[in-house]
Amino acid sequence: MKRASPLPRLKPSPVPAIHPLAEYRAEGELARRYADMKLVLQVPWMGVVTMAFAHYPNFFAVLWRGLRPLAASAAFVAEAAALRRLVETRITALAPPRIDGRLAKLGYAPRELDQIRQAIEVFSHGNHLYFLIATAARFALEGGELSKSQAAGPTAPNHGPAAALPLTLMEAHHADAPTRALYDDVKAVLGLPFVNTDYRALARWPSYFALAWSDLRELAGGAAHEAICGAYHELAVDAVAGRLADPGALDAASLRAAAEADAPLDEVRDVVRLFQWLLPGLAVNVAFFRAQLA
Repeated sequence: MKRASPLPRLKPSPVPAIHPLAEYRAEGELARRYADMKLVLQVPWMGVVTMAFAHYPNFFAVLWRGLRPLAASAAFVAEAAALRRLVETRITALAPPRIDGRLAKLGYAPRELDQIRQAIEVFSHGNHLYFLIATAARFALEGGELSKSQAAGPTAPNHGPAAALPLTLMEAHHADAPTRALYDDVKAVLGLPFVNTDYRALARWPSYFALAWSDLRELAGGAAHEAICGAYHELAVDAVAGRLADPGALDAASLRAAAEADAPLDEVRDVVRLFQWLLPGLAVNVAFFRAQLA
């Protein structure tokens, strides 16, 4: 008999409001924490997940202080790489259609296709690291204790994209009517009140993103798509609840107390649950986009 997961896949209902603290608004200690997180994770952007967590300053401070040594370790990066391998292997079940030929007919040059691939690579690398953080946060908030270790283990070698393309986000207020309508469709299909950074970065090329999303939208949330999300979720939970030992000694009781100092515990928990639920779907979708241009 299959054992019950310590963290079943769960979307909170109703979906909680989120209040991400954008990087350009971050000052003082928060700005330093953002910069440190990007440095440790070797990513060029702060995920909406951690910017939403930063709305709860005590919670976010305790979470990152406890997880930082683990996030800098080779073991953590290896688990993120395993998540990436899983999703990029299993995405073949969705049979992503090639898109480069269609884009070439629209006038896209090889250089432009490479720029899109570079943007996808940023998220193909970083999303899995953010998902492990969200999973650890939910595990601790819901009473789980990460295994403890006195040593951080080997530090992760350089693992970020070799040449990260600067991300230009197509915000809704920058976009024309067709792109705003596309964003509304993304939110409706995914059941979310916001558009993730990944989609706003890829919509920098509006005609590309319209084609890519059109290929994906009928599959998103379907049985084959959800099966990959479920396997991805369980691999991360197994890592956090079993394989990873946290030298930063993130303490579940201290994290819950920090959350309660910011807001009702149920509010913080539901925000964490929301991101821990949505990030597998985002990882699957980015893998789909990557396969279209592989």
